[in-house]
Amino acid sequence: MNPKSKLNLILHKVQQYWSGNAVNQNKGMVENLQRYGIIQSRKVAEVMETIDRGLFVPNGTPPYVDSPIPIGYNATISAPHMHATCLQLLEENLQPGMHALDVGSGTGYLTACFAMMVGPQGRAVGVEHIPELVSSSTENIQKSAAASLLKDGSLSVHSGDGRQGWPEFAPYDAIHVGAAAKEIPQPLIDQLKPGGRMVIPVGVLFQDLQVVDKNSDGSISIRTETSVRYVPLTSKEAQLQG
Repeated sequence: MNPKSKLNLILHKVQQYWSGNAVNQNKGMVENLQRYGIIQSRKVAEVMETIDRGLFVPNGTPPYVDSPIPIGYNATISAPHMHATCLQLLEENLQPGMHALDVGSGTGYLTACFAMMVGPQGRAVGVEHIPELVSSSTENIQKSAAASLLKDGSLSVHSGDGRQGWPEFAPYDAIHVGAAAKEIPQPLIDQLKPGGRMVIPVGVLFQDLQVVDKNSDGSISIRTETSVRYVPLTSKEAQLQG
């Protein structure tokens, strides 16, 4: 595929499924995701209905539009269809009692969804290298249905370099990376449990959402789900420079 054709494919993949005028409630957003076939399971629909995206976007921005939204510090919260896609891909690895890691946790939305799915007997961990986003995401979660999980410690958000993972609660059944890596960081592969799955965008200008499965013998299988556009997974200093 030539570069122009691939760029056109990427632009097609990242277009909105609906405009902000079409949906003004969280439930309507979920119903649209089901209508377009992005959400295919009841469990993913339930968690996205329970965790209101409106609590996790900056004031004055349309929370239910199918578009990424800037959250400051050259970061974004992903479009709803991307969150739904990643939840679908990780659903079997987000069962009660399992451990999940959200790298580049941003506003805390997907971390909260993970926490609801693994429950109080599991562990959901967000890692974000912008301390101000760690603070604001904690406040967002405290307003949400996941507040009790934050209080009891089964959900936590930490300031750190997500490329190094978060070894304290490894190994993880599910790892989600919310920014595009030039290559898959080895620490994240190391912290993935045998039988676990990681979803990570990989690439620079042209990016693929890759699904990384660790087999029972420790070997790795990788497949590409779709073409995407994410902000880069980089250092705090490089991100702030833009």
